[in-house]
Amino acid sequence: MNNNQKDRFQTVWKQLTRFFQSEKTHKNARVTYQVIWNLTLILIIVGILGFSFAGGVGAGYFAALVNDEPVRSKEDLKKDIYNYEETSEVYFADEVYLGKLKSDLEREEVSIDKVSKHLKNAVIATEDEYFYEHDGVVPKAILRAIYQEFSNATVQSGGSTLTQQLIKNQILTNEVSFDRKAKEILLALRVEKFFEKEEILETYLNVSTLGRNSSGRNIAGVESAAEGIFGVEAKDLTLPQSAFIAGLPQSPFGYTPYTQQGKLKENQEPGINRMKTVLKRMYSNGYITKEEYAKANAYDITKDFIGKTEMPSEKYPWLTYEIEKRSIEILSVSLAKEDGYEEKDLKNDDLKAQYLALADRKLRQNGYKVYTTVNKKIYDKMQEVTKNYPNFGYDKLAQVPDPDTKEMKTVSQPVEAGAILIENKTGKIISFVGGRDFKREQTNHATASLRSNGSTMKPLVIYGPGIELGKISPGSVSANVPISIPTGGKPWSPGNYGGGSYTGVSTAREALKNSYNIPAALFYKKIIDLSPASYLEKMGLLHRDERGLLQSCRVIGCDGKRCNR
Repeated sequence: MNNNQKDRFQTVWKQLTRFFQSEKTHKNARVTYQVIWNLTLILIIVGILGFSFAGGVGAGYFAALVNDEPVRSKEDLKKDIYNYEETSEVYFADEVYLGKLKSDLEREEVSIDKVSKHLKNAVIATEDEYFYEHDGVVPKAILRAIYQEFSNATVQSGGSTLTQQLIKNQILTNEVSFDRKAKEILLALRVEKFFEKEEILETYLNVSTLGRNSSGRNIAGVESAAEGIFGVEAKDLTLPQSAFIAGLPQSPFGYTPYTQQGKLKENQEPGINRMKTVLKRMYSNGYITKEEYAKANAYDITKDFIGKTEMPSEKYPWLTYEIEKRSIEILSVSLAKEDGYEEKDLKNDDLKAQYLALADRKLRQNGYKVYTTVNKKIYDKMQEVTKNYPNFGYDKLAQVPDPDTKEMKTVSQPVEAGAILIENKTGKIISFVGGRDFKREQTNHATASLRSNGSTMKPLVIYGPGIELGKISPGSVSANVPISIPTGGKPWSPGNYGGGSYTGVSTAREALKNSYNIPAALFYKKIIDLSPASYLEKMGLLHRDERGLLQSCRVIGCDGKRCNR
């Protein structure tokens, strides 16, 4: 620095020193400081007041939105969030599994300890990464969602936690409104206050809608998804399988691998891409290692899909519908008794219809386990024999109205079949044959098609009672020729099957062996005054009504007083 520069610096420095030391400068500085400080205080106060006002307005608006929402107790919330349908199951004898009854939504409840850890982690990583940290809501996510709503942003990110989604599914609706959202937040906070995280997660896993299964039925809950998509229990799901199921809630019917017919979709890319997104989030959140992520991401999940499976109503149609019918009848009586009615009150058609409808709904929604006495091996064998039996006889031509044109047309009607195998000691049904082809005719010829019992009655009401009464012996002889029996009106002229087989005379032994009608009618005349029909009552084939009169039992299983329906 030269001398001129040094002199200029010293001059400037002396001027600055005199400026800051002058009284005028000190006075101006004090005034400026006071002004700035007062302005700052004013801005702070205005900011606080504005924030308080906005907060008050917001709080007031929130209070107005939830004003009509009742304060729910823990018991009320528990009842609401655990209120979901569960599919009833049916079993053969000895608890051999048959399948699930048909319902609008198939669901099977499962406890949290029986769910794969991969699935639990996948759901949390995908749907609510802060699940174990928040108290039901994430304020940051809510503010972001509100901002996106007001700014009409093209990208909308969800602000709902698992708890909020549970509230929306079980208590509220899918309505998009501030009113519903406010109630959702309030209820989510209460749920978190009353329930443990594992309880909330377990319920969420049981209520989530997850597309369709391999029978084409709508499913909900991870157990039904695991069994219906991969054929395994929820506890045995692999990492790729868990990721696939965890991705379904976002678009259940878009990502599901099955059609309404239970067939595999041709294009599985949407579901596979969603699975890979879930795996990436699991890796990002530290639930799986880099190696596990790479292996699962490259896995061909389509080879785990089990393909189309038959529903019980498709594989065992007669049996399934018979079980449903009888279960509904039994349940309707039980429900009526719970409401103070007696079984005889159900003779009122309107009341009976009411409880049958209620029983039908409860049977399909309440997760009952229905156990039958039907032996699977015997039942399957009887169906096989019926299907392959070659000697049913010729088809019968019949005139029936066309369902479309209403004009009469000639159709060929095959000979039908029906049989029941029962245990005499207990009356339980071991097996039955409902018919030859359910797709052609749905009538259950074993239980619902009333027919004459024909020659079965000969040993039951003629030869058995006749021998016990001492009026007939195996060697007793009777005419076996065309006859006419007076009846008080038009004479009755019985004939043998086929219009022939007249032997002149026949012993009781021969008549029973060849099922001759004429000797049977003559033998019956000998004992008719001794009430041979009372033997049917002893055998449980007749019962006495309220008037004491004998009535026939139309349903297998009669205790001699009333029919066990």
